[in-house]
Amino acid sequence: MRSTRHVQKILQNYETDNPGVKGNLCRILMNGKLGGTGKLIILPVDQGFEHGPARSFAPNPASYDPHYHYKLAINAGLNAFAAPLGMIEAGADTFAGQIPTILKVNSANSLIPKETPKTQAITACVDDALRLGCSAIGFTIYPGSSMALEMFSEISAMREEAAAKGIPTVIWSYPRGEALDKAGETAADISSYAAQIAALLGAHIIKVKLSSDQLSLSEAKKVYEDEGIDISSQAARVKDVMKSALNGRRIVVFSGGSKKGIESVYDDARAIRDGGGNGSIIGRNSFQRNYPDALEMLNNLIEIYKGKA
Repeated sequence: MRSTRHVQKILQNYETDNPGVKGNLCRILMNGKLGGTGKLIILPVDQGFEHGPARSFAPNPASYDPHYHYKLAINAGLNAFAAPLGMIEAGADTFAGQIPTILKVNSANSLIPKETPKTQAITACVDDALRLGCSAIGFTIYPGSSMALEMFSEISAMREEAAAKGIPTVIWSYPRGEALDKAGETAADISSYAAQIAALLGAHIIKVKLSSDQLSLSEAKKVYEDEGIDISSQAARVKDVMKSALNGRRIVVFSGGSKKGIESVYDDARAIRDGGGNGSIIGRNSFQRNYPDALEMLNNLIEIYKGKA
């Protein structure tokens, strides 16, 4: 498999990484129907841990089966499939080599008391990723939580180990915790801050939420207004996030969130594309639809990222 100029240009941004890390990034970037374009669609299925099985899979009972998700990601021609340890293990042999996988190495759940500081437990390790043939590890951080500094320390150590063993790191950077209200979690300045933190922690791929046009931090709000930083459209806010991801030198994918109308999913993808984002990491909006509808939606998203829709 020969990489394209688009992919080679992206890999050049990772100046200190070894051939193992770059090789695995290349596998993700070259896989599927968007392979070689520099755009990505990743299927994440960590919601059963986070939200529980009924909320995650009951809308489409076939999705209780881990093999369903492997098949969906493979047959839709996606770049990668991301999930916690048990789900990756459940299909690692059957689908070995058929799609790049990302092992989610920390997780939270909805059974923790709401007053507990926001954090996640480490639930897998770098050696698990190697054993299962994964192309990357994934780790969530919560900027805004009183536990954020501890999470930063955890991923710094794990990222160092992973890189030494040729494994890239994907950071889910989700602002959440005592320092933020609900609106602040997706405010434009906070989302860009979250991307910057992930980049500075050494993330090879950054996952953030699409942001609103709200500004949360008074000091940042003044700068946005004084400097005329455009956050009037979703595409403009994506562009702002990309600037915060080392001026686009790091791959950024945007999460799909809870299930919503199909046209809203397409509008989000067009905004990500037009703002210079690298793509979508879209879970519930994929697997909570029945299989034919999910395949059709994912194919249409691929066409959007190719600039054909």
